[in-house]
Amino acid sequence: MKVCVKYFGMIAESAGKIEEVLELEQGLSIKELKDQQLKKYQIRDAESVQIAVNQNLDNEVELKDGDEVAFLPPFAGG
Repeated sequence: MKVCVKYFGMIAESAGKIEEVLELEQGLSIKELKDQQLKKYQIRDAESVQIAVNQNLDNEVELKDGDEVAFLPPFAGG
């Protein structure tokens, strides 16, 4: 399955890109994808990185072909 992965802020800087399309194994979990990409781009603070699938922060959804996955850096509200 193919998913579009978007990177923001310091994550985009570490990855050297803002977006890429990945071919993934069916059944790959969001946690596995996160771990894979953070390791690939040597992003150390994994706990502070949030993942949104199709603009939804629910990390329990199952990835499907055509999904958009966003890697979001820590941000402050106010």
